[in-house]
Amino acid sequence: MSVLPDPGASRAVLIGTSRYRHLEQLPAVSNNLRALAGLLSSPVSLHLPAQHVRVVENPAAGQSAVGAVRQAAAEATDTLIVYFAGHGSVDADALSLALPDTEYGRIETSLPYDWLRQVLLLDSQAERHVVILDCCYSGLALGRMSASPGLADQAAVEGSFLLAAAAETRTALAPVGDTYTAFTGALLDTLRHGIPGGPILLDLAALYQYLRRTLEARGHPVPQARDRNSGSKVALGRNHASLPAPPAALSPGTVSGERPWPDPGAVRTVTGFFTALADVRVISGLTHQAVGERSAGRISAGTVSRLLNRTTLPTTWGTTAAYLAACGVPDGQIARWQALWEHLGAQPATAEEATAHPAPPARADSGRTRLWPRSWSVFGRERG
Repeated sequence: MSVLPDPGASRAVLIGTSRYRHLEQLPAVSNNLRALAGLLSSPVSLHLPAQHVRVVENPAAGQSAVGAVRQAAAEATDTLIVYFAGHGSVDADALSLALPDTEYGRIETSLPYDWLRQVLLLDSQAERHVVILDCCYSGLALGRMSASPGLADQAAVEGSFLLAAAAETRTALAPVGDTYTAFTGALLDTLRHGIPGGPILLDLAALYQYLRRTLEARGHPVPQARDRNSGSKVALGRNHASLPAPPAALSPGTVSGERPWPDPGAVRTVTGFFTALADVRVISGLTHQAVGERSAGRISAGTVSRLLNRTTLPTTWGTTAAYLAACGVPDGQIARWQALWEHLGAQPATAEEATAHPAPPARADSGRTRLWPRSWSVFGRERG
């Protein structure tokens, strides 16, 4: 079954290189990072707390990127998302990620993807991992089709889903004049608007299949994916093209039929509790005012707003129960919500550590851009 990660127990690290001294510039990557960070922190997607989304743009050295991933891997217990956008290269049949000072023939100036993979294998506390690579030759991270089984298995991480923008021998695409790269632009658009006729939750399996069809129809590079231990069931948001219609014809207190209510069993933190609670209203199709009206006077629209904007658990259960009932949640599920509220209330309070600020962008080189042999990538260019 598809599951939305608990935002309080999940982390995302978004790495990207848009400015290069020796390679072609990729200004769209900077836009990718800002848009994806904003989306992951919004109710449209996972509603991650802002401090749980770390952006590492134009890292001066591989250690900066790896360090950010290692910190997030130590903090996340639910889901860890790692994203990279920029140039990619093939070094000794393995994928390397280009940094601002990366130069052909100097492998020490790039970031081997294997470094990130090792952090996920050895240092991560997260139950699930999502790796998204928007770079040329990113399919190499999945393991070559002709590789031995041992090498291919090493490319994956337990409990993970790896989504690559291009096959192992293909360049990715950054259309001239577009705000985003081709792959990330399609991903952002799908998360914002959903998949018509698609599943209630936009899990990675559905996202991959839809992106593959969409990009192939546009003549763009076709993404690749690899799943390990049901990592494809991790959802990055609800399908906004398939949200249920409001139960306008129902009288107050009437259950609105079978709806894809958030699962309280997937919640681990207080942050996740309130995120899922807000999701209940979205799935109900009701406004704050309508919830108040359907509660038969037990709660008002203002009370609903205050409840959903809390950061600490209510000391009593009554208001939350009235809210859930007014939204149409069945009694059996309300009992599960109450058990979750009691469980979280019994846990010791923990102060979440704020993640460090991303490093400032590197200064662009004022000299001429050098040329490089074809084993180095240039994002494909689409010209009118």
